[in-house]
Amino acid sequence: MDPFFDESCKDLNNGWIATGAGYRKTVLENGVRVITERIPYLNSVSIGVWVLSGSRDEEPHENGISHFIEHLLFKGTERRTAFDIAKEIDSVGGSLNAFTGREYTCYYAKVLDKNLPLAIDLLSDIFMHPLMDPKDVEKERMVILQEIKMVEDTPDDYIHDLFNQVCWGGHPLGFPIFGTTERVQSFSRDQICRFFKENYSPNRTIVCAAGNLDHEEVVSRIGETFGQISRSSKPRERQTPEPVSTTNIWDRELEQVHFCLGTRGLRYNHSLRFASYLLNAILGGGMSSRLFQEIRENRGLAYSVYSYLPAYIDTGLVVVYAGTNEESFREVVELILKEFRCLKKESFRNGELETAKRQLKGNLLLSLESSDNLMTRLAKNEIYFGSYLPVGEILKGIDEVKEEDLQRLAEELFDPRYFCLTVLGPLGGNGLGQDLLTLD
Repeated sequence: MDPFFDESCKDLNNGWIATGAGYRKTVLENGVRVITERIPYLNSVSIGVWVLSGSRDEEPHENGISHFIEHLLFKGTERRTAFDIAKEIDSVGGSLNAFTGREYTCYYAKVLDKNLPLAIDLLSDIFMHPLMDPKDVEKERMVILQEIKMVEDTPDDYIHDLFNQVCWGGHPLGFPIFGTTERVQSFSRDQICRFFKENYSPNRTIVCAAGNLDHEEVVSRIGETFGQISRSSKPRERQTPEPVSTTNIWDRELEQVHFCLGTRGLRYNHSLRFASYLLNAILGGGMSSRLFQEIRENRGLAYSVYSYLPAYIDTGLVVVYAGTNEESFREVVELILKEFRCLKKESFRNGELETAKRQLKGNLLLSLESSDNLMTRLAKNEIYFGSYLPVGEILKGIDEVKEEDLQRLAEELFDPRYFCLTVLGPLGGNGLGQDLLTLD
């Protein structure tokens, strides 16, 4: 292991986080999983309620309903109005929020450690006793419709929604998380309540908390609240999709051409995930990456260009995004394809892999300074691995990757048969086709 990072890891409260010494897990009788990590030197606690239900678990006529429920749960309970909820968390300087993903929905709070009981009370109240008042349903419908319009007016966001829809070929994994205007307008209160009851069940609920806390106290309080839920959900069968190789253009009068070029990737818990992280870092994962340096710094063809790795329980992608002008579009695509080819066929540049390793390890260690990041790590470890992954093991996994591992992975992933290109901007009628996406 790199001596610098080895020492940094040991210095984290004498290895507390590196070894997972503060990790505890308890499963309540009704199936709710309670997972904590005690970090005694923090003054805060972050706690999240993770529901294993997201946009990929919706039927086509339900698309957007998970996100709709996320909104509604903050609109009032049997004990509190929406204003009461906001006032109580504000009064202790904390934060309370939520987000919807493709495979889960998370409701979370961050507070000073002494205010953890309040955070648990608020989260359990909105989870267990939401009113879902008909007036609030209509009000949030209007809010979400505006949210959809906001995304559609933000091309560097919207292109990712378009890409996912096309790349996954109609599979629910490609559904837009917010839903569509047509679908959101169609939801009835009964439909929303039914989806909530079918999916917000103990066997699909994980409560994670990290910070200066006591595990037994957290388990006791969660048991008094979430432990009282008795409904259950049927086992879910998810179909694994294959990415579709295609080129699609949405012609729109914009100042830039925005596009995503993607190919198949790895599932979240794949044994080669560390190699994929490093490959991404070298390709477009930072300011020193090949794409950033060549396309932005050397040629000035784009302001924003980067790569990322959407990963799920059973599949994944490698995606490159860039925004450029119409005249430079083809050149930028060709430069990206050139780097794909180089990663497959040529030796890595001097020190490139070691720089990427230091980048990943540094990012990881810096993320451990906040309780909310620690809480999220707990949840994702449980969701995708079913266990806790100590930081020391992750650092070791990164260090063990060799150049030949990256080249073998690049050879497998950067296969033109799986390339998908989605374009948004003023490109109508220029005749772009799948012939552009070759590595010859």
